[in-house]
Amino acid sequence: MDSSGKGLEQWIAREYRYAASAMQKSISAVDIVKTRPGFGQTIRPAKGSIIASPVLAAYDPDPDYFFHWYRDSAVVIDALRLLLEAGDVGPEALATFGDFVRFGLSLQQLDGGDRVAAKAWRAKAAPDFVKYLRDDADLAGARAEFVVAETRVNPDGTLDISKWARPQHDGPPLRALALLGWVRGHGFDASLEAELAQLIRADLAFTAAHWREPSFDIWEEERGLHYYTLRVSAAALERGAAWLATRCEADRANAYREQADAISRMLDGFWLADEGYYRSRISESGARSAKDLDIAVILSAIHSAGSGAAHGVHDPRMQATLARLDALFDEQYLINRQRPAGLGPAMGRYQGDVYYSGGAYFFSTLGAAEFCFRAAPGAADAAAWMARGDAYLATVRRYTPDSGELSEQFDQQTGAQTSARHLAWSYAAFISCIAARRDAVDGTR
Repeated sequence: MDSSGKGLEQWIAREYRYAASAMQKSISAVDIVKTRPGFGQTIRPAKGSIIASPVLAAYDPDPDYFFHWYRDSAVVIDALRLLLEAGDVGPEALATFGDFVRFGLSLQQLDGGDRVAAKAWRAKAAPDFVKYLRDDADLAGARAEFVVAETRVNPDGTLDISKWARPQHDGPPLRALALLGWVRGHGFDASLEAELAQLIRADLAFTAAHWREPSFDIWEEERGLHYYTLRVSAAALERGAAWLATRCEADRANAYREQADAISRMLDGFWLADEGYYRSRISESGARSAKDLDIAVILSAIHSAGSGAAHGVHDPRMQATLARLDALFDEQYLINRQRPAGLGPAMGRYQGDVYYSGGAYFFSTLGAAEFCFRAAPGAADAAAWMARGDAYLATVRRYTPDSGELSEQFDQQTGAQTSARHLAWSYAAFISCIAARRDAVDGTR
């Protein structure tokens, strides 16, 4: 298979169109009805919700991803903005964005302390599913500002009643960053302007109040302080401060800017000089982990759009972290061994991953490619960065079927797609990667 030149360009154009269409099937999926018989639930998505995958599954074997994740939805709505700004979707995207904002505001009204409601849905659960239900104390914490730390909710705007990894603090700053991206130059009406400002303020306030507190990581597995969460928190507070300054709110802007600086100083302490990478986490126990070297660090650089001297794509320590991840997955995954020239390594999450195939992720490999494209403009070795990014893309191409479908993973031994099918994040990652590639081509001419 031709992995460079015209062949790659043609595939990119074709896959981009498919990804744009497939991703939008997860947004406001009001025509899909999801039943969870064990929980006695029938879920009909509301306008503005974004499901992680529109595929109806119940770990049979595909996972049930029919939820509105705060993290995933922020990545997807930002990709929709990129499509709009490139002219690849029409002005209907503005209405979709308005629905997303209003759905986000509606979630602020949720109250897990409503014992009458809790008693009603508990009564619907099958006896063998009761063990999966949240207890009343856990539910009671899901109210007011803390709803946004819920990790995920049902796309009909109700609380997720199952036990899960909570709290998770990356959702509010990620959504704030996505919303702030939409602020610029889209000419919303006064009503949506006010709703948008309200939601941005809420996300920034939560981030400012809680970034110091331990939460679960991006993979919803370990509680602690996490590089990814802290990096996007710093970016949101910094960008939020700039937004507030334009609204003549200098005191709050300065306070947020100071907190962003404090987070960046904390992140300096995540650098492991002897190992040559940024560690991804400081667990509550403080113990070192095989998960310390984690693609989440690289994703933090692109999700925060950071390109500065520290903690961005031009940070030599961040680039060293990517090199260590390259070496890790090159050695760990069978599909990376003896790969053809012009292909980069398929990238996973961390060493010893056991989720489904424990293998390569489309958004990890695309994230590595996007990192390279963002690093290229202004770099002395810009051509090398571009070639490296294209090599990762060539690998994605190798494991993408002719249909264009992207799941969550592709198996580390066989390359077969696995885990959640039609993952909206995978499609969003492709869109943002190609947008960065286009910008890099313009910036390196």
